[in-house]
Amino acid sequence: MLSETLAEGLEQYRIGPKIRELRQSKKLGLVQLGEHTGLSPAMLSKIERGLLFPTLPTLLRIALVFGVGLDHFFVDEPRPTVAVVRKKDRLRLPDRPGEESPAYFFESLDFPVTDRKMEAYYAEFPIDAKPAPPHSHEGAEVIYVLRGALAVDIAGETTVLDEGDAMYFDSSAAHSYSRHGRSACSAIVVVAPP
Repeated sequence: MLSETLAEGLEQYRIGPKIRELRQSKKLGLVQLGEHTGLSPAMLSKIERGLLFPTLPTLLRIALVFGVGLDHFFVDEPRPTVAVVRKKDRLRLPDRPGEESPAYFFESLDFPVTDRKMEAYYAEFPIDAKPAPPHSHEGAEVIYVLRGALAVDIAGETTVLDEGDAMYFDSSAAHSYSRHGRSACSAIVVVAPP
C-alpha cells in the first residue's frame, strides 16, 4: 500500500491516462494489450484508471508494446509558463541600496520566473526623490505611467510622460527617470533583453 504522499507524487505523472491514450491510438482493447504484455485485462484497467500504479518492470512491458521508452510516462508535456505575483509578496527596493533619498523604489512583477524573456517592474517616484543617475543596458524598455508625470531623459533629450502615456526606447542609450511636477509618480517599466 502506497502512502498518500507517494500516491499524490505518482498521480501527477498521469501514467494510467497515458497508457490509455497509447492503447486507444493503436485501437487495442484491454484484452489485446493483456495478450501482448502478459498482464491481465483487470490489472491493466486498474492501472489506466489510476487505482493501481505499475512497477517499473510492468511499465516497461507496456512501453515495449508501444515502442516508447519509460521517459514517455515521466516527462511532462510542455506547459505554458505562468507566474502570479501577489502584491503582498513583492519586495520594495530602492534604485540604489544604501541611498538616503532614492530616486525611485521598484518591485519586480515577475521574480518567480527563472527563464524570463522580459523583466517587469512597478516603480514609484516619491515627491522628495532626486533624479536617477543615467544608466544603460542592452535591449529595449517600455514605460507606462500609471499616476503623476515622469520625465525620461534619453541621451540628453528629456520627454515628459503624463498619466496613461507610454514610451518605448533602445535602452543601450544612457537614460534616467525623474518625477515631474509636484505629485508622486508611479509607472510600469518593462525591460526586454536583446
